[in-house]
Amino acid sequence: MSLLVLAIDTATPAVTAGVLRVEQPRNSIPGRRNDESATRNAISARILGQRVTVDARAHAERLTPNVVDALADAKVRFDDLDAIVVGCGPGPFTGLRVGMATAAAFGHALGVPVHGVCSLDAIGVETTGEVLVVTDARRREVYWARYRDGVRVAGPAVNAPADVPGAAEVLAGPPTYPTPTGLVRAVADWSAEPAPLVPLYLRRPDAKPSAAAR
Repeated sequence: MSLLVLAIDTATPAVTAGVLRVEQPRNSIPGRRNDESATRNAISARILGQRVTVDARAHAERLTPNVVDALADAKVRFDDLDAIVVGCGPGPFTGLRVGMATAAAFGHALGVPVHGVCSLDAIGVETTGEVLVVTDARRREVYWARYRDGVRVAGPAVNAPADVPGAAEVLAGPPTYPTPTGLVRAVADWSAEPAPLVPLYLRRPDAKPSAAAR
């Protein structure tokens, strides 16, 4: 199965858009949890074009231009797309809303399926062994999830760093963000009807209505 896929993520300071050619072997069996790592590793994802802007305040301003530029780099049009993948968090309310609303709007306009994935999975799926993926949740907290050979085994959740269950033994390199390749590999079953998009806020928004507005 060959698909032309647009991948979007705005769950972190990175405003990510990528266009990929996704190939899934005919003999793979998508959706089997007991063989999830092997299934995802069998997927081939070739990047045709991508744009990433790291700016936590520019999600709304940069996402659509990044999508348009990624499509131009890939030399394809919107109506060439077969599917869309979007990171659903965990992440801040405003950032998630931008990416998910944009993906949903594109999917509706083009009549293509929109697959939502955990943004931490887009990082964890590209790892091996026992890995703890952590991102900044602000307010002195972190979003986290644990992975074993690319498959999530705990989380996602939000905690103060000291309260994350289990210790991290090694700091694994510089900060990273969900990649277009990681996003498409985080899709468990390309042949299934996508579930409705559900944002992983994990906590209430910082902004609350004032008493006068109630």
